[in-house]
Amino acid sequence: MPRATDLFEKARTHERLEQLQIAREHDLLPYFRLLEGPAGPVVEMEGRERIMLGGNNYLGLTEHPRVVQAAREALDRYGTGVTGSRFMNGTLPIHLELERELADWLGTDGALVYSAGYLANVGCIATLLEPGDTVICDSGDHASILDAVSMSRARIRPFRHNRIDKLERMLERAATDGGGVLVVVDGVFSMEGDLANLPEIVRLCREHGARLMVDEAHGVGVLGERGTGACELFGLEDEVDLRMGTFSKSLASCGGFIAGPADVIDFLRVQSRAFMFTASAVPAAVGAALAALRLIRSDEGPELFARVLANARYLHAGLAELGFEVAEPTPLPDGSELVTPIVPVVVGDDWRAVMMWKALYDSGVYVNVALYPAVQRGGALLRTSVSASHERQHLDRALEAFERVGRSVPEAPPQPLALSP
Repeated sequence: MPRATDLFEKARTHERLEQLQIAREHDLLPYFRLLEGPAGPVVEMEGRERIMLGGNNYLGLTEHPRVVQAAREALDRYGTGVTGSRFMNGTLPIHLELERELADWLGTDGALVYSAGYLANVGCIATLLEPGDTVICDSGDHASILDAVSMSRARIRPFRHNRIDKLERMLERAATDGGGVLVVVDGVFSMEGDLANLPEIVRLCREHGARLMVDEAHGVGVLGERGTGACELFGLEDEVDLRMGTFSKSLASCGGFIAGPADVIDFLRVQSRAFMFTASAVPAAVGAALAALRLIRSDEGPELFARVLANARYLHAGLAELGFEVAEPTPLPDGSELVTPIVPVVVGDDWRAVMMWKALYDSGVYVNVALYPAVQRGGALLRTSVSASHERQHLDRALEAFERVGRSVPEAPPQPLALSP
């Protein structure tokens, strides 16, 4: 009888296996490093202090007394968890309170809170789309969007990152697909740090009768006068059909949400499997997110927005002055330019990016590394990100480390260590 292929064989022969072995031998693995304290501008990681340029704590609210106190109060009142989904026994008053405040802040009819940002995208997109529909995605969209599209089994028509001409071509092709058409883009792209060209995207969606969803995970709490994201920044809040956001970045907690028309939100509430069959967001996380949202909506909010964007401009200018390849600022309709809190340094080669990461890490600076398939082949980068809580001294120390590393990291990749006899 023929024998079945061993399902686990792929785990023993995948294309990254040798790279992982070499990285572990040379202590070059940039992932799963141990954070040993709060997520502030300077953190304790693996026995020493390091400047954190790899988090998404954009407003620095994870240690804010009011946010911490709100989490404690929710924990004390409701316990550690609700042991059920929102659909059944898992809805608390603070879940509804958070949804009401999100909708009011964003100016939408309603909002629905999920236990994770990933689940918000999956739960919304995979529920609204079905076979026969078409979804059009930017190639730089977050992985959760692409996973949701696969789950929906809708036809996917991707377009090259931020290429409006390619989007228009996909919309023209989708016109003969039959079914509904949904365009999904990130407001701020999580790796590149640039903005979607929302004015042109909105125009094309309206011309072709497509619905538009914007992932504002990296925009909420940062962009716009109220801090609601890229849609507000471009003055297009009423022109975008659905907006998604997370609590794990500016809102200093964990979870996600979808905001939009009341009938769509109600449909998701009773049809979204990622909402119905996932345990409810834990009370402490909801309490923290609610407190962070209220801080953002207070007089303190605009000061925090201005501070994080000023830090982004400062780091971007410093890296460019040192000769590193950084993304160009995004031009805005009023003639100004914007640097988001995500400031990537393009390296190109995977191994060189990893070795630069390790040299920075050993110098007391933590950044993220993005390698294929998170970025295109040959497009490896160091993803730096700033917080409103970073002081100039932190950024200056980081720039000094970048200057040293740029001169010292070798071009050649490491070799496997010889096996012991």
